[in-house]
Amino acid sequence: MATPDLLLAIDQGTSSTRAMVFDREGTVVATAQRDLPQHYPQDGWVEHDPEDIWTATVAVCRDAVAEVSPDRLAAAGITNQRETCLLWDRTTDEPIHRAIVWQDRRGADMCDTLAAAGHADPIRAATGLVLDSYFSATKLVWLLDHVPGARAQAEAGNLAFGTIDTFLLWRLTQGQHHATDATNAARTMLFDIHQQTWSAPLCDLFGVPMSVLPEVRDCVADFGVVDADILGVPLPIGGIAGDQHAALIGQGCVRPGMAKATYGTGCFVLANDGLTPPADNGALLTTVAYRIAGTPTFATEGSAFNAGTAIAWLRDSLGIVQTSAETESLARGLDDNGGVYFVPAFTGLGAPYWEPAARGAMTGLTRDTGTAHLARAALEAAAYQTHDLLTATGDRPTVLRIDGGMANNDWLAQFLADLLDVTVERPAVTETTARGAAILAGLHVGLYGSLEDVANTWQTAARFEPSINEDRRQTLLNGWQRAVAQVRAGYD
Repeated sequence: MATPDLLLAIDQGTSSTRAMVFDREGTVVATAQRDLPQHYPQDGWVEHDPEDIWTATVAVCRDAVAEVSPDRLAAAGITNQRETCLLWDRTTDEPIHRAIVWQDRRGADMCDTLAAAGHADPIRAATGLVLDSYFSATKLVWLLDHVPGARAQAEAGNLAFGTIDTFLLWRLTQGQHHATDATNAARTMLFDIHQQTWSAPLCDLFGVPMSVLPEVRDCVADFGVVDADILGVPLPIGGIAGDQHAALIGQGCVRPGMAKATYGTGCFVLANDGLTPPADNGALLTTVAYRIAGTPTFATEGSAFNAGTAIAWLRDSLGIVQTSAETESLARGLDDNGGVYFVPAFTGLGAPYWEPAARGAMTGLTRDTGTAHLARAALEAAAYQTHDLLTATGDRPTVLRIDGGMANNDWLAQFLADLLDVTVERPAVTETTARGAAILAGLHVGLYGSLEDVANTWQTAARFEPSINEDRRQTLLNGWQRAVAQVRAGYD
């Protein structure tokens, strides 16, 4: 029998569900993916069907595992879209409502009410988060208060709450484990990142019965075993982390000062701060980067809600491009942006503005504006938002490692380097989120000795250096700042 040396990563994202098998060196040896349907019941509302997520997860895992010898599998790891959450019946395993997605804004009014009552600062002090409906707490409260009978069932102990990792873990282990990890817990607005436990005062404030909450474990831990009926073999689950945290690990950013940016549905910048939470700067978030052997490492995070969605909008709603890859040649074909700026605030402005009521806008349009200008503006928007996030950190890194689907766009990577005035690196293994989940699972079963050991094997595939002068950089930024100001003025 072969010595187990392969790791299965389950990567459940906002727009798709993937399973990837990695060998010990980090090479992808099998992969499978399925798109995830989106549901938009009202303006600002975004939902997923949990059964779509579950069905796709089982299918992609089976497809990926079918490409390798099952007896070579050592462990599985899970990474997931984070603040998306749901409630399900502990007896029937059935969700009581669709999952409410991280982009959903239905909790904004509750946040306004809590802020007016003076709760924003205490919440931030305990959780590291701004009071915003981006996080899971107000989504959970909405489910408890709007699904008939939900609150009574929850108070009776009949319902289980979870982010997507918790739901998948419950199903994969046949209800044997109701658990999450510290990174996902830290995104609920109910978890005290200093005490590393659920906060009873915050649960009281939001009106959340603590009986619905999962157990919080380290990112590397015994999360049970995938039931043999699902994959044909029992497989230990040894690691869980939210997608951005897994990407930080997959990018080898395990030392203080290292930073990565992920370009998927949104744009997410995480900078490793080490063992001490950074000082509150008022604009960005303090989060748990990862927790191993009971010790949390912290990170500063900036989140822009829409990056890849801007490209998807051009493709799916406007028909300007047939594939996302076409935007690169369109952008490259222009000498400049023609004064066109796109602020993709489809679901509000995230960090550092935190204005949920804002909506998207295209500015600077003239009769000369063409489809290439719109494509370029959508790509540029990802870079401008990254600049806003890094500027808010107050201590910009000299190197930024990038990943996610948009990171494969060479034009965008170069524009990032130019605009940010930093070196931009793209890794040899671009599937960093899934890779991070696999690394955590590998640590649990002893395939790796430490995060530092794995990080030392990180390799770059491409490096992009700044190539424009400061005057040009500032002109571009001035145009973006005017566009953002127009959007913000319209929703004050």
